[in-house]
Amino acid sequence: MNFLAFLLLGLIAGAIAKAILPGKQGGGWIATLILGVIGAILGGWIGGALFGADMNEFFSIVSWIWAIIGALIVLVIWGFITKRRTA
Repeated sequence: MNFLAFLLLGLIAGAIAKAILPGKQGGGWIATLILGVIGAILGGWIGGALFGADMNEFFSIVSWIWAIIGALIVLVIWGFITKRRTA
């Protein structure tokens, strides 16, 4: 996957993760992009290392699912760090 596709995947995965996760997380679109890209990296690593998932295709549902899972993990960690997460 090229760099721009990876950024787009991270942005969309971060936005979906923010929509799924209840509560108010800080940050705007730039924070969403950064957290989404970090989450896509984490999700790709988890998917590839633990389950052997192929993360090289942009339009693969497996890539999207693992990117969203990774973004959710990063957002939960971010919520604990900033202590803005509400139930």
